Amino acid sequence: MPRNFVVWQKSYTFAVQKILIMARVCQVTGKKPVSGHKVCFSNKKAKRRFLPNLQTKRFFLPEEDRWVSLKVSSDAIRLINKRGLFAVVKELREQGLAI
Repeated sequence: MPRNFVVWQKSYTFAVQKILIMARVCQVTGKKPVSGHKVCFSNKKAKRRFLPNLQTKRFFLPEEDRWVSLKVSSDAIRLINKRGLFAVVKELREQGLAI
């Protein structure tokens, strides 16, 4: 290495946050994007993605007296209303998901 070779290091004055980027997947039902065709009037086809209707929603879990934040589809919200939040969270924890 040459003697006058200098390595510049940037020093940051702010803390680097670890940002978790989660894919577009429902935590309850497992719905994820599917691919298909966009079809125009002349019947030409172009590839496109159909994204699930995902919402980040907070639910109150009275058994543990705390709020739980889930990324769920609209279908999963109906499922939680039907079965109850505690039953759904219990199944997710059995699958190994940390909630």
